[in-house]
Amino acid sequence: MIMEDASLRNRVFFALGALAVFRLLANIPIPAAAGQNLSSLLENDQALGFLNLLTGGGLSAVSIVMLGVGPYITASIIIQLLTMMSPKIKAMQSDEGEIGRRKMTQYSRYLSVPLALMQGYGLIAYLAKSGVLVGLTPFEMLTNTIIVAGGAMLLMWIGELISEFGIGNGASLIIFAGIVSSIPVRVSEFVYAYLYPVLDPSILPTIIGALVAIVILIIAVVFMTEAERPVPVTYAKQMRGGRTTGGGSTYLPLRLNQAGVIPIIFALSILTFPTVIANALATMGGGTVQAVALFIQKTLSNSWINGVLYFALVFIFTYFYTAVTFDPDAIATNLQKNGAFIPGIRPGTHTAEYLAKILTRITLVGAVFLGAIAVLPLVMQNLTNVSSLAVGGTGLLIIVSVVIDLIKKVDAQVTMREY
Repeated sequence: MIMEDASLRNRVFFALGALAVFRLLANIPIPAAAGQNLSSLLENDQALGFLNLLTGGGLSAVSIVMLGVGPYITASIIIQLLTMMSPKIKAMQSDEGEIGRRKMTQYSRYLSVPLALMQGYGLIAYLAKSGVLVGLTPFEMLTNTIIVAGGAMLLMWIGELISEFGIGNGASLIIFAGIVSSIPVRVSEFVYAYLYPVLDPSILPTIIGALVAIVILIIAVVFMTEAERPVPVTYAKQMRGGRTTGGGSTYLPLRLNQAGVIPIIFALSILTFPTVIANALATMGGGTVQAVALFIQKTLSNSWINGVLYFALVFIFTYFYTAVTFDPDAIATNLQKNGAFIPGIRPGTHTAEYLAKILTRITLVGAVFLGAIAVLPLVMQNLTNVSSLAVGGTGLLIIVSVVIDLIKKVDAQVTMREY
């Protein structure tokens, strides 16, 4: 069906081409890091491991896109928070329609630039302190910071092109492509470490347990993503020209997880941001600033504290993104305009309150599930001392969610073409 639809085929090929360009950029190192690799450093630093996941593997190669789409995601979160807190900004976005949304997107782009510069400097300063980048002069620090920030802006542009001319969410697909590209390396490392040249019988239960856990995780994510709470809706009959039209019943599907994989990506972005900034501040002169930076570093390096913060951020962002994307008042207004109502519930305000109450309850289930699945690999890492579990589980969650979202969008495009 995809190959028969020229427009859809072009979108798919455009997205694949853009992702190929991203993978090419992810293997071009910055001038100060030619020949360097962070594999050993990433294994011992959980925060950097999460950042490498968010950048789609660009950090491990110390590439020009080592920041990934993190600055743009962080800027989008800040703008959305301001939209919810400021009635003036919210009114501008809602009243101006598409023009207002474009303004918000433009503000996110502007804010991404200083965030990329701060994160780029912080990351390069930390790598210099860790011994990965040696002998950097102030001029080299400046030029490499600008290159890294420029790479982040280039990747932001590629993501927006994918969203507009390709198919799916550009930022999610970039992260997805980076995770998928690392699978062959992880599989080969696992094979050579445990299965070659002789299989150790003592680790066989661990291998079987890991495979079963992966299958269960995939099934659980698919089930929770597709689960929905149907709200019955009845259309009133209307008299038009002496004829009775309308009537009938349908339902309004409310998903348990309206936000999809976005809360995971948001949480990773926010969780790694203070780490990068603290790393930069720790390299500066002594005093209170450096003491605070070292305290943040020490706190976030604790895996249990990291796990609690990760769960809390995923939980919060699930509610936050659901509130941004689903407006009960707008739904209630549209139902009333179309002569529809929920049986037993008055149209208008009462319908909006009823939908908000149901959405709050079912989002609680989705948020707890998403947070639990996100931190489960961290718990397993501490119990088994296998460092790859912490990042691998989150990566699997992102892969499954992005694939489900992509399949839905392809089906929607096909259905639209058929009609």
